[in-house]
Amino acid sequence: MRELLRELIEAAQRRQPVAYCRLVETRGSTPQKPGATMLVYENGTQAGTLGGGCVEAEVKRRAIAALSSADCEIATFTLDHDYGWDDGLICGGRMQVLIRPITVGDSAYFFRMVEAIEAGIGVTEAVVFESKDPCLRGNCYLFAADNSLLDSLPVKSAPSSTTLGQLRPVDSRPRAYIADGVAYLPSLSHYRLIIVGGGHVGQAVADLATRLDFDVWVVDDRADCLTEERFPTAQRRIHGEISQVLRELDVTPECYCLVVTRGHNHDQEALYRLADRGACYLGMIGSKRKIKLIFENLLDSGVSQADLDKVHAPLGIDIGSQTVPEIAVSICAELIAHRNLGSVPGRS
Repeated sequence: MRELLRELIEAAQRRQPVAYCRLVETRGSTPQKPGATMLVYENGTQAGTLGGGCVEAEVKRRAIAALSSADCEIATFTLDHDYGWDDGLICGGRMQVLIRPITVGDSAYFFRMVEAIEAGIGVTEAVVFESKDPCLRGNCYLFAADNSLLDSLPVKSAPSSTTLGQLRPVDSRPRAYIADGVAYLPSLSHYRLIIVGGGHVGQAVADLATRLDFDVWVVDDRADCLTEERFPTAQRRIHGEISQVLRELDVTPECYCLVVTRGHNHDQEALYRLADRGACYLGMIGSKRKIKLIFENLLDSGVSQADLDKVHAPLGIDIGSQTVPEIAVSICAELIAHRNLGSVPGRS
C-alpha cells in the first residue's frame, strides 16, 4: 500500500492524470476484500489490483472516463454473467468501488496517509459510499490513530457526527468494516521485525515479511551476511557482536523478534538478551531438544520462567516445512496470525 501511495503522490505532483480506485464494500464472495486499491492512468496502465478480470477492466474503463470528466463516482458491480463469466466468478457477490480522479491539491491527503503509516501509528480512511445527499458520495476522511481528523477529500469537507461515532481505535486492530453507508478502511500500525541471524532462513523471512508490511531490521556478527544484495528491503542491517548489539538495541512493545542464528550458542545469547525486553512477540527456531537445553541454561542464568513461557518455540506454524522458503512461510504465517488475531493457532 505504501508503494502505491508514493506512486500516486508522485503522479499528482507531476500533474499526470491518475484515478484512485478503492474497493469500499463487498457482499458475498468476491476476489478482493474492502481496502484493495488500484491506480489507473489515462493511457490504461495500472498499479495495484482489484482482483483482475472483467470487473477490473470495467473499473479501468470508468476510471479513464472519470479522468476526462473529473467526476468522482461509486461504481457497483455484481459478479454475475456480466462481470463473472470469463473469470469463473459467478457467485452473486457484489463490489462497490470508489473511483476518484486525483489532482495536485489532493496529494497532501495521501502524503499525510503515507507519513502516518511510515511513522508506524496507523490510520483509518472513511469513504462515504451511500448517502441521501449525492454530493457526499465518494467523500474521503483520513483519521489518525487517536481518531482525530488528518485530512479530507474534497479538501476541508467535514465528517458527520455519525461517521465520527463509528470510528474504532486502530490499536484494536480492526478489519475493514461498514457502518451507516461509510466504509472504514484501517491501515494498521506497522510493527518492527528484528531478525537476529542473517543466514538463509533470516534472508527468506526478511524478503517475505517486508511484503507483509513489517519494518525489517537484521542483526548479525558477519558483515558478509548483511549486504544490501542479500537484504535489499531491510530498513536496517546491523553488524556487530550479537550480545553487544542486542544489549543496546531499542526494543519496544511494537517489536517482533526472531532468533534464527547459525548456532546454539548464538541463539542462547540472543534469547538471553531479548527475553525480558518487552517485545510483543519473541520466537526462536530449533528442535525441541535444543530449545529445552537453552531454556534450562537460561533458567540457570537468571532468566525467569515467566519470560521463557512467552517465547514462541519451536518457531513457525506446523505446515510440514522442509525447504528454506517453506520454513519462511511457516514463520511469517505465525507472525501474521499473532499480528492480526493476537494469538497463534495451536499455541496455548
